[in-house]
Formats: sequence, structure tokens, C-alpha cells
Amino acid sequence: MVRIASACPAPRPRWHRVFLALLPQIVQHAKFAFRHLRGEARQDAIQETVANALVAFVALVRRGKMSIAYPTVLAKYAVAQINDGRRVGNSLNVREVLSPYAQRLKNFTVDRLDRHDKNEKNAWSEVLIEDHRAGPAEIACTRIDFSDWLASLKRRDRRVAEFLANGETTNAAARKFRVSAGRISQLRKELAEKLAAVRR
Repeated sequence: MVRIASACPAPRPRWHRVFLALLPQIVQHAKFAFRHLRGEARQDAIQETVANALVAFVALVRRGKMSIAYPTVLAKYAVAQINDGRRVGNSLNVREVLSPYAQRLKNFTVDRLDRHDKNEKNAWSEVLIEDHRAGPAEIACTRIDFSDWLASLKRRDRRVAEFLANGETTNAAARKFRVSAGRISQLRKELAEKLAAVRR
């Protein structure tokens, strides 16, 4: 005879309801504490606060001290843990380069290589696509050739090329240089053909 498991889930412990009652205040505190963050980073910090507060709450429940669990205290503790680089499920590894804990303790930062300052002069040189099969000499030659090619262009064409090389869109270039998007597309094609001719 086959026994079919009951579709009814096991009853939840009492502390679930207690924590859910505290949750809105914890989330509100986290939103305020991380108001300086934007988008995904802010949402991540808020969810991390909830997870950290839950871990602390469960620790109190296990010690029989659920009655002294206050939402503001749990939230403040969780925010302090996050600001200290302590995340639920992650160990603090001072030797891990990407760990915020290691970065803070050893006083260094890690920046992305695929982002650049668009206001920086010649920022295009930092975002040239590098073929991982190319050696340093070939990459250096490409940068020199590109610089020489830019220098050979008329002033306006050079400004457009640098603007587009920084990753700007056709429409943004059209607005900046007060021409139609179609003209920028034509110019982009002409510039690409001129560059290809130089590199042959």
C-alpha cells in the first residue's frame, strides 16, 4: 500500500509570526540607513538587513529571549554588520581581493576596467577593446595607430570620433554636434572605413 503525503504544510513555529510583525519596521529602518545607495545596491542592502536581522532574531529565540527582540535594535545591529562587511552566509576573508571587508581593512579599492570617466581627456584609450590573444606590443601599436589616426582627422571629425569611442550613442552625438542622427551614422561609417584603411 502506497501512503500519500499530506498536502498540508507543517505548522510554522510561533516565532515566524513574531518576526513578520517586526519586519515592516526593520525594512523601514534599512531603507533610511541605505538611502544614499541607488537601484540594485540599495535593494541588496535592504534584503541583506532583513536576512541579518532574521539570523539575530533566531539566535535570540534559541536562547529563549524572544521577548527582548525589538525591531529597531535588530535593524541597527543588522545595518552595522553590513557596514562592517559582514554578510549572512559569507565568511570574512581578509585575503579575498573582492571582499569589502578586506578592502576596508587593508585600505584599497577595486575598480572595474570596463567603465571609464567620460569627462577624462582621451578616455577612449582606456576602453579600446583588447583581444586577449594579442600581446602587449600589438595592443600598444593599436593605441598608437588609433592616436595617429585621430590626429589626422579634421577637428570636428576627431571630436565626433572621440565622443563615439567613449561609448556614446548616435542620438547623443547628434544632439551634441547639432546634426541629424543620419549624418552621425554616415560619419561613423566613413570613420570606420578610414580607420580600416590605416590598419591595412
